[in-house]
Amino acid sequence: MKAPWLIGRRALLATAAAGPVHAAAPVRFGLTPVFLDSDLALLRDLGRHLEAALGSPVQLVKRRTYQEIVAMLLAGQLDAAWICGFPYVRHADRLSLLAVPLHRGRPLYQSYLIADASLDVSSIDDLRGHSHAFSDPDSNSGFLVTRWLLSARHERPEGFFNRPFFAYGHRNVLRAVGAGLADSGSVDGYVWETVADREPAVTAGTRVVAHSEWHGFPPICCLSESRDGPAARGLAAALLEMRESESGQRVLETLRLDGFVSAEPALYDSIARMAAEVGART
Repeated sequence: MKAPWLIGRRALLATAAAGPVHAAAPVRFGLTPVFLDSDLALLRDLGRHLEAALGSPVQLVKRRTYQEIVAMLLAGQLDAAWICGFPYVRHADRLSLLAVPLHRGRPLYQSYLIADASLDVSSIDDLRGHSHAFSDPDSNSGFLVTRWLLSARHERPEGFFNRPFFAYGHRNVLRAVGAGLADSGSVDGYVWETVADREPAVTAGTRVVAHSEWHGFPPICCLSESRDGPAARGLAAALLEMRESESGQRVLETLRLDGFVSAEPALYDSIARMAAEVGART
């Protein structure tokens, strides 16, 4: 049985595929630190694939924080962006889902609580009084999940951890813990697994202490009012058909993803629930 939050791919493509965009201005696609953006070849390949699929120039827009990209998206300065589930649920009244990545066959991922490999810890409770690196205040896996766990204990990060800080990027969290700048960290499990596969030296000094429940994978979104526009429809088609072209397969292989699928907002209900519970407890 198909999961209720997934939309039929054939039905979505029928509405998304409308031929090349042929727009005078480039299609603006925003990327946040969710994206493994340290690979310049990956950025080049992604840009080329999208330009070939859309028949239009594509501008990949990168910023240091989630807040900057989400603000640009909400202001109409981007046609779409790869964001996180946390800002999506916060702005679900204004945003539409274009596509969601498939990782190991599912549009799901986990938050990992990691620690210096030399520490003898086995749960979040063992990390009390230790320094801790978060990814971004608008990150689900890099902040909200741990914030939610602490709120259930009637704790706040600044009271539970010694010197909690934001590293602004999941790779930066890995570097901070691996280099001893933080004893522990909250990180996207997909990023940890992918970096461990591609660059094992980066994760060698870290150890996964705990896994969260499964949540909707960081989605590609656009403004709801632009959902039926040529740029959004073209991007949706390019992403959903990515594994059907050689250039798309190359991008997916580098990202360690299986493809992209369409999805319903219910995929992010678990994130919305955590955000609501944190708000109620604090």
